[in-house]
Amino acid sequence: MPFANLKVPADTLTPESKKKLIDAVTDAYATVYGERARATTLVLLEEVPDGGWGLGGNVLTAEMLGRS
Repeated sequence: MPFANLKVPADTLTPESKKKLIDAVTDAYATVYGERARATTLVLLEEVPDGGWGLGGNVLTAEMLGRS
């Protein structure tokens, strides 16, 4: 079973954009593995709260990412 675990900043995706992202990832797996993989492809979107990101040892916040 193909499995994708995507971590995204909290409160940045609408329900519609989540669906679009899940569909796109599922489509990508089906393109590589064939249509037989579509029914068993699992996509998990995890929303990471503000301050829960780090890059190069620095904590990233919504303000730093231009989301405030």
